[in-house]
Amino acid sequence: MSTVEEIIGELKVKIIATLGLLDVTPDDIKDDDQLVGGDTGIDSIDVLELVMMIEKDYGVKIESKELGAKVFASVRTLATYILQAKKPKA
Repeated sequence: MSTVEEIIGELKVKIIATLGLLDVTPDDIKDDDQLVGGDTGIDSIDVLELVMMIEKDYGVKIESKELGAKVFASVRTLATYILQAKKPKA
């Protein structure tokens, strides 16, 4: 099972690759910085691409705009959501 820190590291690489962020390195994306509308320049159209990538790569769905707004607050909130959503349901 991955840790939040491992998923944060993976997500930074995947976000850059998915969105083709040329001048951005994983170190440029801070774990707790605002993800959408922050310094990375990620907008709502980018979020749709990221939602599809997360569904494909992690098998985790983000089904509402309200949930998306919470989940995409930062890389850490996104990683935490993925980790919780992937846990087998008891």
